[in-house]
Amino acid sequence: MRRSIRWSVPTSVLTAAAAAASAGVVLTACGAMAGGSKSELGFFVTSANPGQGGDLGGLAGADKQCQTLAAAAGAGDKTWRAYLSTQPAGGTPGVNARDRIGSGPWKNAKGVVVATDVANLHSANNNLNKQTALTERGDVVNGRGDTPNMHDMLTGSQPDGTFIAGDANSTCGNWTMSSGGAAMLGHHDRLGLDDSGPAKSWNSSHQSRGCSLDQLKLTGSAGLFYCFAAN
Repeated sequence: MRRSIRWSVPTSVLTAAAAAASAGVVLTACGAMAGGSKSELGFFVTSANPGQGGDLGGLAGADKQCQTLAAAAGAGDKTWRAYLSTQPAGGTPGVNARDRIGSGPWKNAKGVVVATDVANLHSANNNLNKQTALTERGDVVNGRGDTPNMHDMLTGSQPDGTFIAGDANSTCGNWTMSSGGAAMLGHHDRLGLDDSGPAKSWNSSHQSRGCSLDQLKLTGSAGLFYCFAAN
């Protein structure tokens, strides 16, 4: 006849295990309250320019910068796209920034929704401003009144997110020029010299004075741009 064996676990061990489990629940809850989850990150301003001003290596190079920064922030599992338009050139049609970024909604590094969809993003009702247009790390980007001012974002776009037609260079040669040329810029802080629409535009405020980093600095740009998760 077999005898059954009963294992006895000391009460102190059970108590310790329960306490550890309880602590884990508390830590998880605190982590959730601390800010946005990296898995929710869907929008950010680049924390750095790749180093050549308006020469981003074309759209592919700009997208790579977005992907690299997102990966460093723990969100590299998504497909990231730079909010940049290109102009028709050499028989190649132009590209609209609005068509590259997915359908939304998009949250910043703090879990705040900056826009619910493409239409909302390009309306007066979006939630994009200095307090929400954060870097991939959740840092605030210098704006008008700060030193240095860095509120000019590269976009090459019209207010509706489409490319700018005509002969005027507004994309630093489709993001391949690091001197001369020009790029359309937007104000991430929605502040300018006055209260006009362009001054408050996040994506289409004015042209830069050139495409080198030094030329971009003249109007308040560090060569930064917006990145959106397209999936």
